[in-house]
Amino acid sequence: MSEMIGELITLIIMALALGMDAFSVGLGMGMYNLRLKRIFYIGLTIGLFHVLMPLLGLLAGKFLSEKFGTFATIIGGLLLIVLGVQMILSTLKKEESKAITPAGFGLLLFGLSVSLDSFSVGLTLGIYGAKTFMVLFCFGIVAAVQTWAGLLLGRKVQGWLGTYSEALGGTILLGFGLKLLSQFW
Repeated sequence: MSEMIGELITLIIMALALGMDAFSVGLGMGMYNLRLKRIFYIGLTIGLFHVLMPLLGLLAGKFLSEKFGTFATIIGGLLLIVLGVQMILSTLKKEESKAITPAGFGLLLFGLSVSLDSFSVGLTLGIYGAKTFMVLFCFGIVAAVQTWAGLLLGRKVQGWLGTYSEALGGTILLGFGLKLLSQFW
């Protein structure tokens, strides 16, 4: 039972780290004075993408784990490290990205862009043998809530938290990648 609680806590922390980009982009997007109904749909869409992308990653990770064993676990840890470093480095860039309109194709593009990293994490978790339902439930719910929080907070403040939240998310993923690799040292 305590092992299951430990896994759940780990998954929630990872979900929070992965949802930081949705939160930070939501902060900026929330300043467009969106209606609450639109905010609700955006959060649901992001939550759905944070279920679909890790599911694809989990399936691929389980396949790789069965075929390549320990080597696949090392690759999964390295993926988390690379993803974490990439998130941290992206906060150091001072480039302004073009705003994506959160409707129609723009919403789908937004959902895909903020959930691509969850594919890599899903791949790692599939290799590691995580429980699929727990991963998908945690990632979907947390991403939707963080998106809503970012959009709603974005209505109240200027985007000063966005960069820092993505760096925090990258640091957490980097830490989990190092933890996964530490079992081989």
